[in-house]
Amino acid sequence: MSQDKAFWDRIARKYAQDPIADQTSYEHKLEKTRAHFTPESRVLEYGCGTGSTAILHAPHVREIVATDLSDEMIAIARERAAEAGVNNIRFEATDVADLHERDESFDVVLALNVLHLVPDRQAAMRLSRDLLKPGGVFITSTACLGDGMAFLALIKPVMRLFRAWPDFQIFKETRLAEELRASGFEIEYRFKPAKTPVVFLIARKTAA
Repeated sequence: MSQDKAFWDRIARKYAQDPIADQTSYEHKLEKTRAHFTPESRVLEYGCGTGSTAILHAPHVREIVATDLSDEMIAIARERAAEAGVNNIRFEATDVADLHERDESFDVVLALNVLHLVPDRQAAMRLSRDLLKPGGVFITSTACLGDGMAFLALIKPVMRLFRAWPDFQIFKETRLAEELRASGFEIEYRFKPAKTPVVFLIARKTAA
């Protein structure tokens, strides 16, 4: 078992109880995301955690495939979906790279609060592009820790040694935007609340 998977499995129940830090911004992101849904949309969310966002989006689409590396996170997500009476989400405890789905089979791909945890962001972005239908939309909410929080690089080795943090990457928003464009996306919308390193981007798959 990887150290990161063990970390997320260990904290899953506590994570599930944590309140949303900025409810107003969260609601805004939900609204902007749903503007790209239709009742026939097929949606992929990777790094879905305990499934809260997927469950809220489920009534607005035909199907959601939601993945996470953590078995415990997925177990909680399935419990929550059952409690909510939601039956159009397929939760899978897997790396999105191991997901058996055809290219161009999703209308929207969501990567929320996960890209800074991925060792190879551009590989994840390229995979997202491959899985999207022509003109499909990639939506990400990403912590760009290089903007004002680069000092975390000094603390990270110690916190990793004591297994107190998962691995994460430190980069600036400009780098994220460059990587999205290089991966075949055009950014159409940007939202960044004050006093946070997290940027919300909506990007459309460009023609090859």
